[in-house]
Parts: sequence; structure tokens; C-alpha cells
Amino acid sequence: MTFPSKILLLIPNLGLGGAQRVFHDHSVELANKYAVTEAVFNADGDDLYPSGNPVVSLEVSGGGGAVAKLQNFRRRISGLRRLRERLQPLVVISHLEGADYVNLLSGGPGKTILCVHGSKLHDANIRGPIGWLRKKVLIPALYNRADRIVTVSRDIIPELVEGFGVKREKLLTINNFFEVAQIEAKSQEALSAAEAAVYAAAPVLVTSGRLTLQKNQAPLLDIFAAVLRQQPAKLVFVGDGELRDPLLSHARALGLRVFAAWEEAPLTPDYDVYFLGLQQNPFKYLRPATAFVFPSAWEGFPMALGEAMVCGLPVLSTDCPTGPREMLAPATASPTTPLRRAETGAYGVLLPMLNQPATLVNDQAEWTASLTALLANEHERARLGQLAALRMKDFTRERIFGQWVELIEQVGRE
Repeated sequence: MTFPSKILLLIPNLGLGGAQRVFHDHSVELANKYAVTEAVFNADGDDLYPSGNPVVSLEVSGGGGAVAKLQNFRRRISGLRRLRERLQPLVVISHLEGADYVNLLSGGPGKTILCVHGSKLHDANIRGPIGWLRKKVLIPALYNRADRIVTVSRDIIPELVEGFGVKREKLLTINNFFEVAQIEAKSQEALSAAEAAVYAAAPVLVTSGRLTLQKNQAPLLDIFAAVLRQQPAKLVFVGDGELRDPLLSHARALGLRVFAAWEEAPLTPDYDVYFLGLQQNPFKYLRPATAFVFPSAWEGFPMALGEAMVCGLPVLSTDCPTGPREMLAPATASPTTPLRRAETGAYGVLLPMLNQPATLVNDQAEWTASLTALLANEHERARLGQLAALRMKDFTRERIFGQWVELIEQVGRE
């Protein structure tokens, strides 16, 4: 009897986030061929995306001062080393940078693969003395120790090579995958009567994702206010996060009528902006919308954008690093200077980023003009929606995980 090879997957935590969702998807799919064990630094918080595979906690908490952080870092390294020695995995695949360092320094049985989920050069959360240490010391010094580094977007590779000195031969891109049939099925779930009334009242622009610095939703409110001065419309946010209160305050300061699901007001069509919070099935709010808007400042290979495309929505996205251009205009290279005018790609519309103070007024005006033009053009919306859904056939589970299995088997033989 032949037993399946063992795979160890490592991530700092099993909380809420795109990387955690991808980690879950990988764990579920790889379990069809391998004996998969998940490892986390600690079990604080809920496992929001349970896979059914064994989960091992290294039982090392975070927080504390510099000395405590260093002690915890060492404990994580030694804990993972003991786990590797016990499991004897074929490979250890880490997700997110903190897990990468522990994976690289722990040693022990199993080849080392890193999965890089987003831009390192443009991540505004990598700042201060610790950010300098990560960018200037840790990534350049440690990442070349990996046997392979998988990036979820092609445009992360030149960042790692040119910005951090990572060896090109260690890098390859395997995009995130999407459960196309499952998303399509869930998107057919009916809205409540109150929700349907909102969607019937005016064209609906929808965006989904965490309410965070990265997703950069505040300028979208200014753009929507400008659109609203030209025609009726609704703006729907699906998701929650630490910027909830500032975004609500900004919307109300613009004179927009705001509905928030966590407040006690009834849901009616009388509002301009709707914050629906976290939803078990976000897809049912995407499919009936008029268009999807995606204002992110930086990305990896964005799940929210891809899910909207699966739902057949025309999409408008910042040309941010990285992912949207690869998804919407795959035959084109990233421009050497930031996009200043709307660009209709093969599968959607790319627009200027909204985080450059010197050009923000003009960039928002370009967004406003593009949105009002698209809202007035039903034929173009239908065309882009059909093309978006077609594009997502390139990122099915079967296609993407064939690449992962090929990589694991190759690295395991080396």
C-alpha cells in the first residue's frame, strides 16, 4: 500500500483575509493528493475558513516589546523545526511574510516553498524601522534560501528580482484559482425584498473587500458623489474592517445618505451608500449590480475582483500593483509611468490609482467620467461583463492546481 506524501502548510493565523482564503483553498485541494497538515503560530481567534485537515498550533502568541517579539520569533522557529522532524513532510509551503521567515530559518525535513500574495515594494503597511528591516535586510538576506518562491501575480516577480535581489530562477507565478461553478451558483441566490428594492431603485455600483488602507475606498466616495450629481445611482460596500467608522464619517461629510447594516435603521431605497458588512454569500450582491468598482492601492492577485468577473459584471479597477492589469489586460505590460487616462483592456477597464495627492483631483475626474459613460452605455456593460466571465475560465481550480502539483513533485525530486 502506498501512502500519500505529507505536505505542511504554514500561515501566521487563520483569521479573515484574502491570504487565509487562498490558504484554505490550497489546503482543501492539495488534500486530494497529499496528506496535508496546517500549522499556525497560535490558535487565537476563529478558524473562519476550516478545511477539515489537521491544524497544529505552535502555541506562540504575538505582541509585546522588542525582546518579547524576538523570543517569540525564536520559539516559532524551534516549534516548526520540531513539527518538521515529527511529520517528515515532502515540502513546507508558507503563506505571508512572517511565516516565510519561520519556514526559511527552521530547517529540518522538507523542501521550502514560499507563496507571496502581494506587492512588497508598494505595500504601505511595510513602513517605519521594522518595514526598513524587512525590505532592506530580511527579504534580501533570506528569500534566496527558499527552494522555490511562488508569486500569485506575474508582476511581483520583477519587484522581487530588481527590488530585493531574489534570484530569478527561484521564482514562478501560479495565479490564485476561483471556484467558478460554485461562485456562479451562489450568485443566483435571491436578494431579500428590501435588498431587491434598493437594486431596483437606481443603477448599483458595488465593491467588496475589507475596509482597510490597502483597499483605499475613501476616494471612491468622492467619485460616487460626483457621479450622483450627474445621474441617480447607488454605491454598495460588501465587507467590513478597521476603517468602517472613518469611511462612514467621510460619506456623511460629503452629504451622502448612508445606510450601515450594524445601525438600527431599516433598509430602504432612500439611501445613496450602503455598507452591508460581512456577508456569508457576497456573490448574490455582485451579480445583480450594474458594475463593480475596485479602487485598491496595491494588491496581489485580487480575489474580490476575480469573483466579480465570475459573476459577469463589467469591472473598473485601479491599475495598481499587482494583479488587475494581468487579469484585465493580460497582453500588455505594466506601464513605466502611472496610468493617467482610462484604458479599456480586453476584459475590463483600468483607471488611475487614487493615492497620488498631486494628481488626485484629475484622477478622480477620470474615474467619474468613465463611470458615467459606462452607466449610460448598456451595450458596453453587457460586452465587458461577458468578457470578464470568459476571462475567469483561465483560473479554474483544475488548471491552477495542476501547476501546484507539478511544482511540488519537481521540488520534491530535487
